Amino acid sequence: MTHKFKVRQMVRLAQPGFSDTRMNSGNVYEVVRLMPADQTGEVSYRIKSGMTEKAVREGEIRSA
Repeated sequence: MTHKFKVRQMVRLAQPGFSDTRMNSGNVYEVVRLMPADQTGEVSYRIKSGMTEKAVREGEIRSA
């Protein structure tokens, strides 16, 4: 599977979790690293906004 997003591309969480909604409502993240596919075959990314960096699967993010 190939990556849909590229490094330095701006993305948003598709469905923010509880802590994301309270702390980072509407936050835009920058893709900082492309990760390999997991056991299910879905690729992952490292995304960052300010001091917050997290790993997400491709299905968890959308273009900003």
